[in-house]
Amino acid sequence: MSAPLPLRNIAIIAHVDHGKTTLVDQLFRQSGTFRDNQRVEERAMDSNDLEKERGITILAKCTSVEWDDHHGQTTHINIVDTPGHADFGGEVERILSMVDGVILLVDSSEGAMPQTKFVTGKALALGLRPIVVVNKVDRPDERIQEVLDEVFDLFVSLDATDEQCDFPVLYASGRNGYANEDPTMREGTLTPLFEKIVSHVPAPAADVDGPFKFLVTLLDRDNFLGRILTGKVQSGTIKVNSPIHALDRDGNVVETGRASKLMAFRGLERVPVDEARAGDIISIAGLTDATVANTICDPAVTEPLYAQPIDPPTLSMRFAVNDSPMAGREGSKVTSRMIRDRLEREAESNVAIKITESADKDSFEVAGRGELQLGVLIETMRREGFELGISRPRVLYGQDDNGGRTEPYETVVIDVDDEYSGTVVEKMAIRKAEMTDMRPSGGGKTRITFTAPSRGLIGYHGEFLSDTRGTGIMNRLFDKYGPYKGAIDGRPNGVLISNCAGEAVGYALNMLEERGVLFVRPQDKIYEGMLIGENAKPDDLEVNPMKSKQLTNFRSTGKDDAIRLTPPRIMTLEQAIAYIDNDEMVEVTPKSIRLRKALLDPHERKKAGRKKEMA
Repeated sequence: MSAPLPLRNIAIIAHVDHGKTTLVDQLFRQSGTFRDNQRVEERAMDSNDLEKERGITILAKCTSVEWDDHHGQTTHINIVDTPGHADFGGEVERILSMVDGVILLVDSSEGAMPQTKFVTGKALALGLRPIVVVNKVDRPDERIQEVLDEVFDLFVSLDATDEQCDFPVLYASGRNGYANEDPTMREGTLTPLFEKIVSHVPAPAADVDGPFKFLVTLLDRDNFLGRILTGKVQSGTIKVNSPIHALDRDGNVVETGRASKLMAFRGLERVPVDEARAGDIISIAGLTDATVANTICDPAVTEPLYAQPIDPPTLSMRFAVNDSPMAGREGSKVTSRMIRDRLEREAESNVAIKITESADKDSFEVAGRGELQLGVLIETMRREGFELGISRPRVLYGQDDNGGRTEPYETVVIDVDDEYSGTVVEKMAIRKAEMTDMRPSGGGKTRITFTAPSRGLIGYHGEFLSDTRGTGIMNRLFDKYGPYKGAIDGRPNGVLISNCAGEAVGYALNMLEERGVLFVRPQDKIYEGMLIGENAKPDDLEVNPMKSKQLTNFRSTGKDDAIRLTPPRIMTLEQAIAYIDNDEMVEVTPKSIRLRKALLDPHERKKAGRKKEMA
């Protein structure tokens, strides 16, 4: 057996958009992972379309580089890219158990943000000692010293030990590919970062001679290999086709089988290997039922490894078969069986999602970490050809020890121009949020911190962007379950509901403009019960968007043939889900997003309204 290379396992923590994936690109380039003539996409780690479009990391991914120092010593560095958003936090906690060190990447202007706090808190609790990299030091609005003070304060507030607070700092520009210990230097390579990883991060504490044990931290599917379980080998060695079994957290055997394929990470590729040793991060194929937090081990082992419990889901939505009059026209996957199979496949690889089927078998309750996580799932499904009816998100309530109702709370950090801070505070107060901190953050901006029930934040983001003219930044983070806050006012305006089916007519829409804001254009297909606009008043109003002009023999003197309509409000998927009320749904197809009443027939709606009043 060849002697193993010196090994380091690290995770990179950063807030959304602080440049983590760009830095990893440069680590690849400078370690020789890519050939000189190899065509490489920018942000190579953002592998799926949604990640590329939104510029955020959704899935945790493993990769590796091999770095040669000047003394001819090669070190194999496994790098885990973590999602920066708390909605995908189901991934984060478990991933950190695979690594022995973390790089905390902070923007030289924005500083430590709440999502950074979420992951950093988990890392410090596991005893990891971070390397702090202040990224984007070439920004004209950098404030490096203040940002370092903020990071230190963050560590202290997260109960870091003295050893963790004494962190090494590098000043980098991921885009330009340099890192230095001197904050004034603006050139060089990432060699100081590689050297710091090798010197500061300990090698994995691994027992090579013990029995084989491996904790599953990531789950993936492959059409040929089936379930692929990724994690770190805690002890022993494993060879291809070795007998193994899977234990759950209580030590019960989940299944027995063989390791039909072992794969290690080399750059962006998964490469088959014949054997793996303690400390390696690998993927195993061959088991069908084992899942995240299970221990895969030698059949002689009966004690499972400790696995981090997974935070509970806080939000749920109903995914129903599309039953609108236009069902089946734009999508290829419309039956409940197809939707069920797809959701089960998702739940298999995404542990933060729970699925329950309704009694009528036509809809599914999907519970997850937040609107963004479920929105990404719906967007992915619609791109695959699914048609769905989606209900308004509901929070999942809990109970305290005395039987009282509890609900999830979030910490909300808002950066906003000074002139809009009053509006934000007022709007958040309506949503039962409590302000915990307010301070100027420089450059005419104020940073306000709230603790708010998740229920009140559903649908607020769009309104927040309008109130702050698109300049505000809002960051949310699940905090705890707290006492139920009582009723929260819903949407202040009613909607305009179509009372007929066909194509919208410009003449009718022109007449309806004075009633409120329209969601449809002329020639758009509409049906009875579909929402075609927002009423300026609080009540719902049924209207006819197909009324055309009476044609007569008389010429009118007015020039009324040129109708000028205001452009309609076209909503994205997230905006539509946040906008609807409890008695409404979003119809999602590969080509369209339509808003509608859950009950399309006006008589049925009246009946349901009367029942609600009597109750």
